[in-house]
Amino acid sequence: MSKRIFAPDQIKELLQNPNVANCSEKSILYHKEFKISAIKKYHEGTPPSWIFREANFDLNFIGRKTPKRCLQRWLKIFREKGEAGLETDNRGRHKSGGRPKGINHLSDKEKLKYLEAEVAYLKAENSFLAKLRKKS
Repeated sequence: MSKRIFAPDQIKELLQNPNVANCSEKSILYHKEFKISAIKKYHEGTPPSWIFREANFDLNFIGRKTPKRCLQRWLKIFREKGEAGLETDNRGRHKSGGRPKGINHLSDKEKLKYLEAEVAYLKAENSFLAKLRKKS
């Protein structure tokens, strides 16, 4: 991820660009239509930096390497998932999903099953610890 930080006035300027869906101090979210047109132009032979300049982006502002990195990421998504994959921004979301952050993502039935298993585990653990205490 880039180390650049956008100032509030820079964010305001970026949000005025019709190709920008959202912008924070650390990242720019581009509209799906811009991503698709950028991919088409790239396949026609237009360099990434030209595509972004034509879309009224100042490369000194967003970063000289940003166009190339964005297009590489978008092309990979486009090859794997097609246009539908470009609709959502999945940066920072790993394929494996990693360890669940809690049980809030589970349905009520799954939560109940999980909590019952946890109670059973804790009861067994307490029983084991009680037996250990008796031995010592």
